[in-house]
Amino acid sequence: MSDLFDLTGKVALVTGASRGIGESIAHLLAQYGAHVIVSSRKQESCETVAAAIRDSGGKAAALACHVGDMDQITAAFADIAKNHGQLDILVNNAAANPYFGHILDTDLAAFQKTVDVNIRGYFFMSVEAGKMMREQGHGVILNTASVNGVVPGDMQGIYSITKAAVISMTRSFAKECGKHNIRVNALLPGLTDTKFASALTSNDKILKSALAQIPLGRVAHPDEMAGTVLYLVSDASSYTTGSTITVDGGMLA
Repeated sequence: MSDLFDLTGKVALVTGASRGIGESIAHLLAQYGAHVIVSSRKQESCETVAAAIRDSGGKAAALACHVGDMDQITAAFADIAKNHGQLDILVNNAAANPYFGHILDTDLAAFQKTVDVNIRGYFFMSVEAGKMMREQGHGVILNTASVNGVVPGDMQGIYSITKAAVISMTRSFAKECGKHNIRVNALLPGLTDTKFASALTSNDKILKSALAQIPLGRVAHPDEMAGTVLYLVSDASSYTTGSTITVDGGMLA
């Protein structure tokens, strides 16, 4: 019986892959045979992760791309077409959350940055990837949303709003791209031990309150998100599209 999780011969682009959840995803997809394009804003950070994957026997390349910059998105996909000739998997994982505070005090700059990366960035990354996948006749897009897209996080208003949009975006792309054999799903992580979540995990009072709402009673490790992504981008989930899978230690329960 063939391995349903085998990604041999697949090219996968993972954004926000220089650390945290994205880095864990990149390593696991490479472990299962994918040629992983490690992407984040800084080339040096991408190369560090790509080199680690290659040192472990995997295949990886580094590609700097700030998904909040439309010109960089265009350039990134031109590079992928030229150097790889295909794209089988897109993991939209890069995100912005520059503001932590009361929603009424959100300033325009923080609002714009969050929307540009989390909504516009995910949307046009998906558009460009989807066009390549349509030509190929297949592909998978995985969006990292958040439990905050279901239940807004306190003091995380605009971030939560954008993550709710990502959930809706996932369903919209799934509906319209299914006929092109393109599947689109979303991961909804709960509280995870990353630099991105440090405003929550480094504050003892906030952390204690958060843990009280999590049945498993602990913060997740980034590696605990990667297995769900592997399932969603592999043939193991070949009839799954437009879905969200929550990985939150039971918080939403």
